[in-house]
Amino acid sequence: MLKYILVFFISMVPLVELRGAVPYAITNGLPVLPSYIIAIIGNMLPMPFIFFFARKVLEWGKDKPVIGRFFTFCLVKGHKGGEKLKEKAGKGLYWALFLFVGIPIPGTGAWTGTLAASILDMDFKKSVKSVVCGVVLAGLIMGLGTKVVLLIANLF
Repeated sequence: MLKYILVFFISMVPLVELRGAVPYAITNGLPVLPSYIIAIIGNMLPMPFIFFFARKVLEWGKDKPVIGRFFTFCLVKGHKGGEKLKEKAGKGLYWALFLFVGIPIPGTGAWTGTLAASILDMDFKKSVKSVVCGVVLAGLIMGLGTKVVLLIANLF
Protein backbone atom coordinates (compact mmCIF):
# COMPACT_ATOMS: atom_id res chain seq x y z
CA MET A 1 0.00 0.00 0.00
CA LEU A 2 2.82 2.41 0.88
CA LYS A 3 4.43 1.91 -2.54
CA TYR A 4 1.15 2.82 -4.26
CA ILE A 5 0.95 5.97 -2.17
CA LEU A 6 4.51 6.80 -3.22
CA VAL A 7 3.57 6.25 -6.88
CA PHE A 8 0.68 8.67 -6.40
CA PHE A 9 2.81 11.38 -4.79
CA ILE A 10 5.80 10.93 -7.13
CA SER A 11 3.46 11.47 -10.07
CA MET A 12 2.36 14.80 -8.58
CA VAL A 13 5.88 16.23 -8.30
CA PRO A 14 6.72 18.80 -11.00
CA LEU A 15 9.40 17.70 -13.49
CA VAL A 16 9.30 14.10 -12.17
CA GLU A 17 5.58 13.44 -12.63
CA LEU A 18 4.34 10.17 -14.08
CA ARG A 19 7.66 9.82 -15.92
CA GLY A 20 9.28 8.95 -12.61
CA ALA A 21 6.32 7.25 -10.96
CA VAL A 22 5.81 4.54 -13.59
CA PRO A 23 9.47 3.38 -13.59
CA TYR A 24 9.42 3.48 -9.77
CA ALA A 25 6.35 1.21 -9.71
CA ILE A 26 7.74 -1.23 -12.26
CA THR A 27 11.18 -1.49 -10.66
CA ASN A 28 9.56 -2.09 -7.28
CA GLY A 29 7.49 -4.99 -8.59
CA LEU A 30 4.07 -3.36 -8.40
CA PRO A 31 1.39 -4.57 -10.82
CA VAL A 32 1.56 -2.39 -13.92
CA LEU A 33 -2.09 -1.52 -14.57
CA PRO A 34 -3.08 -0.34 -11.05
CA SER A 35 0.21 1.56 -10.74
CA TYR A 36 -0.32 3.17 -14.12
CA ILE A 37 -3.86 4.29 -13.21
CA ILE A 38 -2.71 5.66 -9.85
CA ALA A 39 0.15 7.54 -11.55
CA ILE A 40 -2.21 9.07 -14.13
CA ILE A 41 -4.62 10.22 -11.42
CA GLY A 42 -1.78 11.67 -9.36
CA ASN A 43 -0.31 13.43 -12.38
CA MET A 44 -3.67 14.92 -13.41
CA LEU A 45 -4.87 15.98 -9.95
CA PRO A 46 -2.93 19.29 -9.93
CA MET A 47 -4.02 20.21 -13.47
CA PRO A 48 -7.14 22.33 -12.66
CA PHE A 49 -5.20 24.23 -9.99
CA ILE A 50 -2.33 24.87 -12.39
CA PHE A 51 -4.67 25.93 -15.19
CA PHE A 52 -6.78 28.33 -13.13
CA PHE A 53 -4.40 29.59 -10.46
CA ALA A 54 -0.72 29.07 -11.32
CA ARG A 55 -0.52 31.93 -13.80
CA LYS A 56 -2.13 34.33 -11.32
CA VAL A 57 0.21 33.23 -8.53
CA LEU A 58 3.27 33.45 -10.78
CA GLU A 59 2.31 36.93 -12.01
CA TRP A 60 1.69 38.04 -8.43
CA GLY A 61 5.07 36.73 -7.26
CA LYS A 62 7.31 37.74 -10.15
CA ASP A 63 8.20 41.07 -8.50
CA LYS A 64 8.67 39.69 -4.99
CA PRO A 65 12.08 39.28 -3.38
CA VAL A 66 13.38 35.72 -3.02
CA ILE A 67 10.67 34.07 -5.17
CA GLY A 68 10.63 36.60 -8.00
CA ARG A 69 13.39 35.08 -10.12
CA PHE A 70 11.91 31.58 -9.94
CA PHE A 71 8.38 32.79 -10.66
CA THR A 72 9.64 34.84 -13.61
CA PHE A 73 11.52 31.77 -14.89
CA CYS A 74 8.31 29.70 -14.71
CA LEU A 75 6.31 32.37 -16.54
CA VAL A 76 8.95 32.75 -19.24
CA LYS A 77 9.28 28.96 -19.68
CA GLY A 78 5.51 28.52 -19.87
CA HIS A 79 5.15 31.43 -22.30
CA LYS A 80 8.02 30.23 -24.53
CA GLY A 81 6.68 26.68 -24.54
CA GLY A 82 3.20 27.93 -25.33
CA GLU A 83 4.32 30.26 -28.09
CA LYS A 84 6.49 27.55 -29.63
CA LEU A 85 3.49 25.22 -29.60
CA LYS A 86 1.24 27.90 -31.10
CA GLU A 87 3.76 28.77 -33.79
CA LYS A 88 4.41 25.22 -34.92
CA ALA A 89 0.88 23.89 -34.52
CA GLY A 90 -1.39 26.49 -36.05
CA LYS A 91 -4.86 24.91 -36.06
CA GLY A 92 -3.51 21.68 -34.59
CA LEU A 93 -2.73 23.37 -31.27
CA TYR A 94 -4.44 20.74 -29.13
CA TRP A 95 -2.68 17.92 -31.01
CA ALA A 96 0.59 19.76 -30.41
CA LEU A 97 -0.25 20.04 -26.70
CA PHE A 98 -0.94 16.29 -26.65
CA LEU A 99 2.46 15.53 -28.22
CA PHE A 100 4.22 18.11 -26.05
CA VAL A 101 2.96 16.37 -22.92
CA GLY A 102 3.11 12.84 -24.32
CA ILE A 103 6.70 12.66 -25.50
CA PRO A 104 8.69 12.17 -22.30
CA ILE A 105 11.60 14.58 -22.53
CA PRO A 106 12.63 16.92 -19.71
CA GLY A 107 10.38 19.94 -19.24
CA THR A 108 7.44 18.72 -21.33
CA GLY A 109 5.07 17.11 -18.83
CA ALA A 110 1.54 17.83 -17.67
CA TRP A 111 2.65 20.72 -15.43
CA THR A 112 4.40 22.62 -18.22
CA GLY A 113 1.73 21.76 -20.79
CA THR A 114 -1.06 22.91 -18.49
CA LEU A 115 0.78 26.12 -17.63
CA ALA A 116 1.34 26.79 -21.34
CA ALA A 117 -2.37 26.15 -22.03
CA SER A 118 -3.28 28.58 -19.26
CA ILE A 119 -0.88 31.26 -20.46
CA LEU A 120 -2.22 30.90 -24.02
CA ASP A 121 -5.83 31.10 -22.76
CA MET A 122 -6.66 27.78 -24.38
CA ASP A 123 -10.04 26.15 -23.76
CA PHE A 124 -9.96 24.25 -20.46
CA LYS A 125 -11.93 21.16 -21.56
CA LYS A 126 -9.96 20.71 -24.78
CA SER A 127 -6.71 21.26 -22.88
CA VAL A 128 -7.68 18.63 -20.29
CA LYS A 129 -8.36 16.11 -23.06
CA SER A 130 -5.03 16.84 -24.74
CA VAL A 131 -3.05 16.71 -21.50
CA VAL A 132 -4.75 13.52 -20.25
CA CYS A 133 -4.07 11.80 -23.57
CA GLY A 134 -0.48 13.06 -23.45
CA VAL A 135 -0.03 11.73 -19.93
CA VAL A 136 -1.40 8.34 -21.02
CA LEU A 137 1.05 8.28 -23.93
CA ALA A 138 3.99 9.32 -21.72
CA GLY A 139 3.07 6.60 -19.24
CA LEU A 140 2.98 3.97 -21.98
CA ILE A 141 6.34 5.10 -23.32
CA MET A 142 7.92 5.15 -19.86
CA GLY A 143 6.41 1.78 -18.93
CA LEU A 144 7.59 0.10 -22.12
CA GLY A 145 10.98 1.79 -21.88
CA THR A 146 11.42 0.63 -18.29
CA LYS A 147 10.43 -2.94 -19.17
CA VAL A 148 12.91 -2.99 -22.09
CA VAL A 149 15.73 -1.64 -19.92
CA LEU A 150 15.00 -4.25 -17.24
CA LEU A 151 14.93 -7.05 -19.84
CA ILE A 152 18.28 -5.92 -21.24
CA ALA A 153 19.75 -5.58 -17.74
CA ASN A 154 18.64 -9.12 -16.89
CA LEU A 155 20.47 -10.46 -19.95
CA PHE A 156 23.77 -9.36 -18.47
